[in-house]
Amino acid sequence: MKKTKRKYKILILGVSGYLGNAIYRELCDYFRTYGTYYTPNPTFEKNKQFFHYNVEEDDIYEILEATKPDIIISALRGNFHAQTIAHAHVAEYALEHGSKIIYLSSANAFDAYSKYPSYETDKTLSHSIYGHFKIKIENMLMRMPKRQVTILRLPMVFGTNCPRIQELKHLISEKEAVEIFPNLIMNVTLDKKVTQQIHYIINRNKSGVFHLGSTDLVHHDEFIKELVGNISASKVPFKQVYTTNEDRYLAVLPKYNTLPKHLQITSEKVLEELLK
Repeated sequence: MKKTKRKYKILILGVSGYLGNAIYRELCDYFRTYGTYYTPNPTFEKNKQFFHYNVEEDDIYEILEATKPDIIISALRGNFHAQTIAHAHVAEYALEHGSKIIYLSSANAFDAYSKYPSYETDKTLSHSIYGHFKIKIENMLMRMPKRQVTILRLPMVFGTNCPRIQELKHLISEKEAVEIFPNLIMNVTLDKKVTQQIHYIINRNKSGVFHLGSTDLVHHDEFIKELVGNISASKVPFKQVYTTNEDRYLAVLPKYNTLPKHLQITSEKVLEELLK
């Protein structure tokens, strides 16, 4: 990544989460980067750039006023109602101060559509509580001036020691069955690719909706079986889960807001990186 001058102050909401922390590590050498954390951690507590924040009890406005960020990246997790209020306050602050918001959304914003993959301009529709929540925040932010908002819709995100990999290792060590969805067609990505893409979006001052999934599709069962095969040499039991009799898509494909080739990724490359 080309070295960037420290021209922005960035606040990452949810820096104690897996992806939030990965984003911080990518950006902190290039920008004046702050973060909020909830999970107690001596490293976070010693970092003067980090602020303890409980989304259900604390007012995000105080942290916004203290850091005065040019860019607010939201990787928040937690109570949906509390998050909705927090994002309303973030949007209010951004409108008043001209800050930009980068919001990490999800492929679940389209989980009511099963017949085809989803592109950036497709209408969102969800049957899940999580998907409904993500759409609600998206719609709130999209009422702001376009130049101030970037929505990043993510598929399943993997990384060398990500929560999904840790869960697989735990199931394998406990000799429990690993759930696979044979009819689910999805796309995937890597944590480090997402952080590079965010860095590029910041550098180029991009806004709008971006689908940061792999440029190809893969069946959930095939992908997980290959992954598990690399983690364990012994025979691992699988539990096949059928939510429908037909193939079901849950994939966010880039079509209109495409990134440069070196920032794109395929599911094969994701596996390759994870199998190193």
